[in-house]
Amino acid sequence: MDTLNFNFVFLGQSVLKYQVPLDVYNILNHVYETRRHELPPANPQLVGKIVNEHSLFFDGPANNKMHPHNFLSQNVTQWFHKVMKHYLDWNKINEYKMHLNSIWINEMKANEYNPVHIHQGALYTGLSSVMILKLPKNTGIEYSATDKPMNGSLQILGSSSGQFCNSDYGPIMKERNFYIFPYDMRHCVYPFNTTDETRRTLSCNMDVEYDPIKNRSA
Repeated sequence: MDTLNFNFVFLGQSVLKYQVPLDVYNILNHVYETRRHELPPANPQLVGKIVNEHSLFFDGPANNKMHPHNFLSQNVTQWFHKVMKHYLDWNKINEYKMHLNSIWINEMKANEYNPVHIHQGALYTGLSSVMILKLPKNTGIEYSATDKPMNGSLQILGSSSGQFCNSDYGPIMKERNFYIFPYDMRHCVYPFNTTDETRRTLSCNMDVEYDPIKNRSA
């Protein structure tokens, strides 16, 4: 297993946090900033209440919402394969097949948000993710509980319950953070209220075909 800079939290399922290599981070921002007018809108197949949602990569079945395309270099898509393979191997998943389904960018402005949702690709089983590409310097007024700021924050909701368990995860985000978690893990992003700032994130969906029965005693 390749050595990567990562950490983890258990919420019934695993969330692994990685640091994105600087070259990959710069390439992704550069492609978005210089080619945004060419990127297909991703809004038709997403639930986000966000105007600027643009697709960088899609390799699923063509439909009335999206057709296959790729605006990324091979070394960038290979990095996504590498880091998601690490997630599966670290979680001791055996005999799986991966297929990179989609990569897109959300650029949120004031009062935009992502409601609680899950992901899927061509399969219902797989890995999704959130990468932090740009954060606002100021997320605006916290209308109450100012000691626990939530404006613009990511919230990942676990499937565990009961006393002393971790049931949700609201990470302190930094640019170049990359969070990977299963398709069926609910998550959301809260709005912020500064009018001159934006929040840019990327999501990647990787279909994973595996046999859950064979992996019970892994």
